[in-house]
Order: sequence, then structure tokens, then C-alpha cells
Amino acid sequence: MVGESLPEFNYPKDVLQPLLSASNSSSLQQALEILIKDSRAAVGHAELASKNILPTVLKLVESLHRASSREYFMQATKLLRNLCAGEVANQNSFVEHNGIETVLTVLRSAALLSDPDFGLIRLSLQVLANVSLAGAEHQQAIWLKLFLNEFFILASIRSLETSDPLCMILYTCCDGKPGLAIELCRDPGLPIVAGIIRTVASVGSREDWFKLLLSRLCLEDIHFPALFFKLCEGNASEDRGNTALGDNAFSSEQAFLLRIISELLNERINEVRVPNETALCVLGIFKRSVSIVDFGARAKSGLPTGSTSVDVMGYSLIILRDICAQDGLGDLKKDSVDVVDLLLSNDLTNVILSLLHDLEPPAIIRKTLKDSENRELNLGSTKLCPYKGFRRDLVAIIGNCAYRRKNVQDEIRQKSGILLFLQQCVTDDDNPYLREWGIWSLRNLLEGNAENQQIVADLQL
Repeated sequence: MVGESLPEFNYPKDVLQPLLSASNSSSLQQALEILIKDSRAAVGHAELASKNILPTVLKLVESLHRASSREYFMQATKLLRNLCAGEVANQNSFVEHNGIETVLTVLRSAALLSDPDFGLIRLSLQVLANVSLAGAEHQQAIWLKLFLNEFFILASIRSLETSDPLCMILYTCCDGKPGLAIELCRDPGLPIVAGIIRTVASVGSREDWFKLLLSRLCLEDIHFPALFFKLCEGNASEDRGNTALGDNAFSSEQAFLLRIISELLNERINEVRVPNETALCVLGIFKRSVSIVDFGARAKSGLPTGSTSVDVMGYSLIILRDICAQDGLGDLKKDSVDVVDLLLSNDLTNVILSLLHDLEPPAIIRKTLKDSENRELNLGSTKLCPYKGFRRDLVAIIGNCAYRRKNVQDEIRQKSGILLFLQQCVTDDDNPYLREWGIWSLRNLLEGNAENQQIVADLQL
């Protein structure tokens, strides 16, 4: 064969000849280059499907894997990946010709090396990810072969290259078959997702599959509590926060998970209704963090701050803020409780009001009090904002809760909170948009409530 340089590989005629014929070339190297290029376009892999080339490529992958020729092997795997991208005939042929077992053999050998071959693992996972898009039957076939052990091994690899396609497979399978999400988020499957979260927290991600997976599991489903507490087990992180400040109650991965969930919820605030279990869990996390955070140092930055406990408190507060903005989103089942009412019944208002009352007033009011003989407005505060924006987020929660909820309006008045919220309608360098949130909150506290309006009128007099 002209141009061949692969002495350890004996070319079976039933493998080589169809590839040379399909590419109209004279060497394997040239054939692979041409076929990879052709298979990138939909019309190309459709034409190759009509020639039933995929079984031949699978045989080539098996032969090259045994021959330990990485260069040709990578090219053959790329071709296999492209052929399985969006072409149902090829996806079906892949499963029918034991393609999952072939790729799984490759994955095992690449992942178990002392120095894992990240490039090959990524390509192999991309093959399976493309096949998983074909539907529930293909997803089930992949799941049965890789769950539990193979997924666990792959999730433990700390690589940006491999985590994205792994998340794609898991998301596609769980989204197509909800029962698989339950398997994944209960023991013994839970360490798989925990491992992925730790990997992404450590090395990051380039694609959206990680966020799609977490959104599916934590916002559209009820698995957030299990995942959050799993991240605190074992050696969740080498850096468990600033232990000198007692900042070791939460792991950095838990703070990272809350950060991602807060971003996802904010992006999809009009699309998803947060499960009651998740909302109550976040409230519990917030309450616990409040008892841990040191409020004695003035904030130097917004989130993230570098303090695990402050970040946990801040991101859980932001999640609660956005949950309380989801007024009437989604259909309530019979006898179910609205998520905001559930939070209110679990002491949300008291916790937020207590914190807001204990904070020192905004800078402009502190200056006014300092220059004034009238000390009655001084709240005798002892707490400082632990991050820039903390006061704003507290105000925002009450503002969102008070929207068309007379019980909240009345509760704030009965706890002498109207004057407190009037004090929040000012600009503050440590709390961007505090004035806007303060005005929004005051508006919601006064709307349709004559008693609250009268208090403000009396203050003006």
C-alpha cells in the first residue's frame, strides 16, 4: 500500500477496502482524512450511512486499539464520532454492532492508565454522547453498560476535556428517562454527580452541559439537598475554607454548587418553579450560615469573597430572593403549598428582619445620625455587611415577599419595620442598587394597605 507506515497493523480486506472505496483514495491515512472531512456535514454522514460504512469503522477502531497505534486510532475514533452525530441510521447501526462495548473497552484502557489519555477519553465520550441523542432506547443501552462503575471512574477524572461530554451523556439520559435521574441522585449513584461537581469546581467547564445537568437535577427535580450534603462528605476539598475564622462548616464545593444554582435560577426565573424541598433546604443552609459568619469585619468585595461560609450565606440568600420573586409560577397541585408561603411559615421574615435590624445603617444615614442631635433613629447596630450587596439582598427578599401579600405587609408593620425600610431607600457604596430595591420594597409594603400608608403619612407630618 502506497503511503502506509503502520507495520504492526495487518489490514483486513473487509475493513480497508470499503474505506478506500468510499473515500476514493489509495491509503488508510488519506481515506481517514477525507472521510472525517466529509462526515462533518449532515449530507456527508447521511451519504456514508447509505453506504453502511459505520460497521467497517467500528472494526477499524477495534483493530487499531489492539495494534496500539494512537495516531490512526484517534483519527478512526473522530470518524466514528462524526458518523454518529445526528444520523439515526448510523446511531442505530452503532448499537446493533456492539459499538457501546467497543467504545467502553477503549474508555477503560484510556481511563485506567497512570497518566489517563484525556484526548481519547473525550473522543470516546463524544461518540456515546452523540448516540445518546437518538432516543430512550439508545440512552437505556448506554446507561446499562456504564452505570455504575464506568460513570464513577470517569467522574473522578479531574479534566476539563472529559467532564463536558460526560455531562452531556448524563443530562441526555436523565432528561429522556426521568427514572435514571433518581438512580443517579441516590446512593450508590450520588458520588458520580458529586465527582463531576468537584471536577468542574476545580478545572471549570467550556460547554453548557454541566449547567444543563444541574438545572435538570436541582431546579426541575428534587435532588439538590442530596447533592449539597454529599459534597460535605469525605475529602470534598483540600481547602475547606479559612479555619482560622472557624470557616470549616461548609466545603468550597458546596459554595460552588450554590453559586451555580443561583446563576441558573436567575437565568430561568420565569421558566422553572423551585421544588419546595429545595427551597426549604436552602433556607436551612442560610440559617446555619448566619450562625457561623463573622459580622464584625466590613466587606471588601462582593461575592465570591474567598470565605466559604460567607459565600454559602450570600448565594443561598440570592437563591431565596429569586424564589420569592416567582409569584404564582407554575400550577400548584391540589393540597400543595405555595413555595413562598412555605418559606414564610418557616420563619423567613423573622430571620431577614432580625439581620436587617442588627446591621449598622447605610453610610449616608450614619453620617446624618452623627451630625444630628436626634439619636432616636440609631438602631444600636453591632453587625457589618459581610459582603458588598448583603443589605440589598436582605431588602430584596422582603420586597419580593411583600408583593401583593397583605399578611407580609401587616407583619412588617407589626414588627416596626416600616421605618426600617424607609431607611433603605438611599444610595450606598457598599450595596449597589440598594435605593432601587428599597423603593420597590416600600412600594410593595404600602400597596393596598391603608394601615402601612398611614404610618408613612404620620412620619411625614
